[in-house]
Amino acid sequence: MGKIIEFLKARRRRIVMSLAGVVICAVSVGVFKLAALGVDPFQSLMSGLDALIPVGFGTLYVIVNAILLVFSLIADRHNIGLATFINLFLLGYITQFTYDLLQRLIPNPSMVVRVICLIIGIVVICFGSALYMTADLGVSTYDAVAIVMSSKWKWGKFKYIRICTDLVCVVLGCVLFVAAGNPIEKIPTIVGVGTIVTAFFMGPLIDLFNRKIAQPLLEGKK
Repeated sequence: MGKIIEFLKARRRRIVMSLAGVVICAVSVGVFKLAALGVDPFQSLMSGLDALIPVGFGTLYVIVNAILLVFSLIADRHNIGLATFINLFLLGYITQFTYDLLQRLIPNPSMVVRVICLIIGIVVICFGSALYMTADLGVSTYDAVAIVMSSKWKWGKFKYIRICTDLVCVVLGCVLFVAAGNPIEKIPTIVGVGTIVTAFFMGPLIDLFNRKIAQPLLEGKK
């Protein structure tokens, strides 16, 4: 009986951590959008689609991820879990809400404010990612694509496949952004210093938050 109770407690912690992680990541993407100094590769693609397709960002995010979910279910459903669906149905809408709120609060942010938002966004997204990944209740539909290509289809090592999928997202995001009528000089707002910084600093920061906060939370340590 004690083992069952402990299992249920651990399961509850994982669910809460997954939910909190996705919400925190969604808020951070809204902060990234306000900074307008570049976002992570997948969000670069989403920004390009958002500029081109006249649909709310939250709904668009669900549509794109639903397509990727179908791919994952067909190719390898082992990567799909509760966190996948939390990410699918919540992240886009929370991101849009956060961005709209920040735009009302800070309608014309200065460069200093934008840089501060970028720094806050990086720290916050790493913290949220640590919670979400440590909970281990499934991965996002985008993460699943590279996992399927590397683990299931054996196209190469995950890190190289991920670089390729990230590059595809960045290029497509830029093309769609310009196709929507935006000038080329505006591209750094979706693919810029923030994109580069997240590529180099997210890994170490996620690892730090994982060791210092997420793992102790999962294990029930104070």
